[in-house]
Amino acid sequence: MQIPSNTFRNALRAGHTQIGLWVGLADANAAELLATCGFDWLLLDGEHAPNDVRVVLDQLRAVAPYPVHPIVRPVCGEPSLIKQYLDVGAQTLLVPMVSTAEYAEQTVRAMRYAPDGIRGMGAALARASRWNQVKDYLDRANDEMCLLVQAETTEAIANLRDIAAVDGVDGVFFGPADLSASMGYRGQPNHPDVQRTIIEGIRTVLDAGKAAGVLMANQEVAQRYLDAGAQFVAVGVDTTLLVQAASSLSQRYKKKNAQAQECNASSSGVY
Repeated sequence: MQIPSNTFRNALRAGHTQIGLWVGLADANAAELLATCGFDWLLLDGEHAPNDVRVVLDQLRAVAPYPVHPIVRPVCGEPSLIKQYLDVGAQTLLVPMVSTAEYAEQTVRAMRYAPDGIRGMGAALARASRWNQVKDYLDRANDEMCLLVQAETTEAIANLRDIAAVDGVDGVFFGPADLSASMGYRGQPNHPDVQRTIIEGIRTVLDAGKAAGVLMANQEVAQRYLDAGAQFVAVGVDTTLLVQAASSLSQRYKKKNAQAQECNASSSGVY
């Protein structure tokens, strides 16, 4: 049995654009459904969605048969939590709120076995090694990990060049919502100043030889970031898609029924 190749990281290194979707429903059926929809990657969100290690494990199993790469976002870069997500089979993590190079370096070490890092040794209990059935897992695991760090504060932007330069950081992801709040534009992720900051940040990351990413559901703005060089872009959120589609459907029929009732009420004849 061989260790799975990190197809997402390999695609980034080859310069291929990767389009993804945010997954926050915390349900294996929903994750599997979305895995069939043609996205290159799905983000299983453990920061703001009600996911824990077991729920993420169920989703990793659900999407495994499909040609889509699961990325896990833990609630923070705590080494013990990173260890658990790697052991259940995640190979790519998106760590939020990385505002300094020192924090990025700590996260790199948390994702690697010694002597390169501090990831705990427990492969016999780990799905990642198929319970010690993957040949040379301990020797090969470090080479298949992918670390993405989120720059979403003004402090992170000020330290961006140093963060992107950290060896072991594969990509930097910009979070427009938190970044806009940090910049004084809370609730305005598409403010011109925020867009300008992200586009400048993308250039800084590219200059460091790393991949840049962003979450943006607005198609026009998402394309602007892609044109600026963003290589991994999440273009929607599952909960938002469901709410919008369901609301649109209900309102379509309610509006038709209301119009029919108004027409009937205004009729004075029997026909």
